[in-house]
Amino acid sequence: MLIALLVVLLLIVVVLIIAAMRPDQFRIERSTSIKAPPEHIFPFINDLHRWQSWSPYEKKDPAMQRTFEGPSSGPGAAYGWNGNKNIGSGRMEISESTPSSLVRIKLEFFTPFQASNTAEFVLEPQGDATRVIWAMQGRSPFMSKLMGVVFNFDKMVGKDFEEGLLNLRALTERSA
Repeated sequence: MLIALLVVLLLIVVVLIIAAMRPDQFRIERSTSIKAPPEHIFPFINDLHRWQSWSPYEKKDPAMQRTFEGPSSGPGAAYGWNGNKNIGSGRMEISESTPSSLVRIKLEFFTPFQASNTAEFVLEPQGDATRVIWAMQGRSPFMSKLMGVVFNFDKMVGKDFEEGLLNLRALTERSA
C-alpha cells in the first residue's frame, strides 16, 4: 500500500514538474490561401457584425446572446457573447486595424475560464491570392500549463481556426 501511494505521489510530482517547465507564453496560428484580393477579404474580418457568416464559434451555439459596442468596424468595435458550455462568455475588441493587411483584437474570456489574449489576422498578397493568417497568443499561467499536459490546445483551437479560414475562403472566393 505504501509503495502504491509513493508511486502515485511521484507521478503527481512528475506531472507538476512537466507543467512548470512548459513555456510562459503560447501562440496558436493557422493560415490559408484565398483566391481574392486582401481588400475583398478584410471587411469580413474588420467588421465584427460579419463574423456570423464565417466564424466557427457561431455554429457551436446559434442561440448565444451577442452584444455589439462602439463603431461597426475598426478600432473600438467590440463584440460580446454569452453562450452554452461550448463557447462560454467573453468579449473581443478591435485594438488595431490597418486596411487590407491587419486586424488585431483584444480577446477576453470570462467563462468557462478567465483569460486575456490577443488575436490577429494578417493578410499578405500573393499574386492573385491572399495568405490569411489567424493567430492567438497570450500568457500561460500555471493552471493552463497543467491542463496543457493533458489537453493539446494547439490542436483544439487550431481545428477551429482551420474551419473558420475555410469558411472565410468559401465566402470570399464565392463573392469575389
